[in-house]
Amino acid sequence: MNLSIQLAPKNQHGLLLANPVMTASGTFGYGTEYNHVFDIQKLGAIVCKGTTLESRDGNPQPRLAETPSGVLNSIGLQNIGVNALIKEKAPLWASWRVPVIVNIAGETINEYAKIANKLDGVAGISAVEVNISCPNIKAGGAEFGTNPKSAAEVTTAVRAATSLPVLVKLTPNTSDIAEVAIAVAEAGADAISLINTLKAMVIDITKRRPLLGSITGGLSGPAIKPVALYMVYEVAGAVELPIIGCGGITTAIDAVEFIMAGASAIQVGTTSFTNPRAPLDVLEGIEEFMKQEGINNLTDLIGTTRRLDSTT
Repeated sequence: MNLSIQLAPKNQHGLLLANPVMTASGTFGYGTEYNHVFDIQKLGAIVCKGTTLESRDGNPQPRLAETPSGVLNSIGLQNIGVNALIKEKAPLWASWRVPVIVNIAGETINEYAKIANKLDGVAGISAVEVNISCPNIKAGGAEFGTNPKSAAEVTTAVRAATSLPVLVKLTPNTSDIAEVAIAVAEAGADAISLINTLKAMVIDITKRRPLLGSITGGLSGPAIKPVALYMVYEVAGAVELPIIGCGGITTAIDAVEFIMAGASAIQVGTTSFTNPRAPLDVLEGIEEFMKQEGINNLTDLIGTTRRLDSTT
């Protein structure tokens, strides 16, 4: 059975995964935190937590709030910064079999480019995933990914700054995600990840104030799966790049739905908080499904729903 997938076919380095199961940024730390739970080398790829130019302490507490079928987070990109990551984490990743992808974030286009340039050629780093859900301080705090022009500008800058495969992670907080996807594809993205969290809030009725210290946060978990699945389906019909589906995936059935909708790979995120072994469970479930259905190659499963819809 062949579960391998190439996520950057046009990039000089390529990004070949042994299987389609990845971890989602912000839910798996730097990979080392889960080593004692299961063999993380069995996964397709690991995406580390969001990395910024300088270290960040993150947002004020409280940062987490449970919601029906999900969780609201406002971590605020707490991380060690790109220089510390290169010094402390990359040497270990270089000894791993599983590819590690660094999720990068910035408040200006120049910050994105600087981070990407620092990561270029560093052993242990296989690609960058560009988080365009960050607030663009020059645009009054609007997310870079909310409009095609700013999304393309970030992608162009990162593409020029690194030879590594560039994955662009789209925000769902936009009026036309397909239009944004087309823009980043034309700007040089190798693959597209979607979706990031949905902007949301919770109110503490005893204090009559927002529960989160930063007022709003990002909603993730099973509650957003139908939204994410639809957006993957829509983007798969708009661009020819490999797509990585993310949002509410907790089981292999969820993962197969995303693959049938057009995703070449998927990311397991929030469910890892309640089941640290979830990524491996999903992988084993995909293998079992393919065996039961007599499917020998993962590529035969990708986009089957879209193909059927186009013939009816």
